[in-house]
Amino acid sequence: MLVGLCILIAVLIVLYLLAVMPRLGRNPDRPKFEGWYYAHRGLHHNKKGVPENSLKAFRDAVEKGYGIELDVQITKDRVPVVFHDYNLHRICGVDKKISDLNYEELKQYRLLNTEERIPTFREALDCVDGKVPLIIELKIPWDPKDTCKAAEKELANYKGLYCIESFNPLGLGWYKKHHPEIIRGQLSTDFVKEQIEGSRVQHFILKNLLFNFYTKPDFIAYQHKYKKGLSFTICRKIYKAWSIAWTVKSKSEMDECKGYFDQIIFEGFKPDIHE
Repeated sequence: MLVGLCILIAVLIVLYLLAVMPRLGRNPDRPKFEGWYYAHRGLHHNKKGVPENSLKAFRDAVEKGYGIELDVQITKDRVPVVFHDYNLHRICGVDKKISDLNYEELKQYRLLNTEERIPTFREALDCVDGKVPLIIELKIPWDPKDTCKAAEKELANYKGLYCIESFNPLGLGWYKKHHPEIIRGQLSTDFVKEQIEGSRVQHFILKNLLFNFYTKPDFIAYQHKYKKGLSFTICRKIYKAWSIAWTVKSKSEMDECKGYFDQIIFEGFKPDIHE
């Protein structure tokens, strides 16, 4: 009885380690992303007229020499736009979803009462023009096909440096199948503590990176507050996974990330690019 239990436990441990195993080995493009700090949704200041995910925020990040993290989702007519929330309420003051509006309808809204509007993904790419590397988060509620295809179309002729990340493992799986050469990253956090909508089972799987066996991510982008989580620690220490911290909001938080993360996504302060 005891032997059987020990065997069962050993099997479960092996299956768990296989489930959380990211891609082993280093993508040859990885060194090009190293040595950069990444401005979360651009170098924005929502209270001072530079809205997040705006062309102004992207231009300012480029000017200051920061890489950029930005969010992409699609409209009802499948136009990829750069916007974080699924709903316009927080940023545009209207209770409507991006996915329920055509792009022509979306153009009427402005970001945080400024003259900045929601940019298309193409406009954002043209704005950055390859001057700094991009971390592109694909906002995928469920089925990844339409969002991934829309992003793929815009990126086809983009000459700049970029990688893909998403909370949705299915999106990373799509990129693994169709563009295995593109660096891809699994986003995660403690979904329960952050009170994010969804089922407990879903949250457990995503928090613990249990789809890594399928997506084989090149990096793990983890909410830095939960940097001591078991699965993240195993990926980092045993599998030597490339790790990216989000979203670091002060110099002191950045200092606390040392030894845990290889790259930093920041907002609310300006890291010294010479450090």
